[in-house]
Amino acid sequence: MKAFEQMKIAIEMLRKQGIESAEKEAEIILSHCLDTDLLSLHRDNPEISDDVLSRIRECLKRRSAREPMQYIIGYTEFYGLRISVGPGVLIPRPETELLVEEAVRMIAQSALGSRKSRIVDLCTGTGCIAIALAREFPVAEVFGTDISGTAIRYARQNAGINGVGNVHFLQGSFFDPLRGFFAGSDAQCEADMVIVNPPYIPHDDIVHLQPEIRDWEPTAALDGGRDGLDAYRLILSEAGNYLQKNGILMLELGFGQAERVREMAENKGYRNITLKKDYAGIKRIFVAHRE
Repeated sequence: MKAFEQMKIAIEMLRKQGIESAEKEAEIILSHCLDTDLLSLHRDNPEISDDVLSRIRECLKRRSAREPMQYIIGYTEFYGLRISVGPGVLIPRPETELLVEEAVRMIAQSALGSRKSRIVDLCTGTGCIAIALAREFPVAEVFGTDISGTAIRYARQNAGINGVGNVHFLQGSFFDPLRGFFAGSDAQCEADMVIVNPPYIPHDDIVHLQPEIRDWEPTAALDGGRDGLDAYRLILSEAGNYLQKNGILMLELGFGQAERVREMAENKGYRNITLKKDYAGIKRIFVAHRE
């Protein structure tokens, strides 16, 4: 069987399962299983062996069950990085690339970009934020924490895949792994920047998410409690203990949460608060400084 013939079968199968971008996803599956790029796939229309056909069918079966495409092929692209993903770890989103872009801009425009600064990435997941910042600023010391052992394994693997060595991943909840980490003392980390993409979806909204998210991605990385703000309350209560004076706190925000998070931050004494919009006009990125 030639690739184009199998492509038509794959597209029809995915359409029947309600996959909106069936054509694009069929291309991805075939090119992945054939270990070729899209240009070569369309130019050469290669013959499909029985072994490859079995792999294609298995991928189509998984995608028809609404397993995320990124889990099926095993990776996603993020800020120029190849990030390994799979069940048990949150798939990086384009909105989080905006968070990284803003962090890079702020670091580059300050003295942090030219000295050994310390950056902490909470809820690190795949490690995509921490690895991206560590690669951009090789003199920085970057730490990522996550309560999930699966996430920490993926994060360490991704640092290796991308050849980034100035990043350390620690398992534990939010700031907990940083307590007593340095020099074996009880001293807390004094970071120049704390950056977080926390769980922020209100608990009752999770049931309404796309099945690829609701049924496959880890609930703990999504569920922000009754109003979606539980993680922000914890971060804003504790971040001041870990940030240097004038240190930067950056947060990714959910829809409609910006003003409530701003109010909480002001009540905790943060200053110079700014809110940045994403491409959809949603106030997505929170930036503040510790007094």
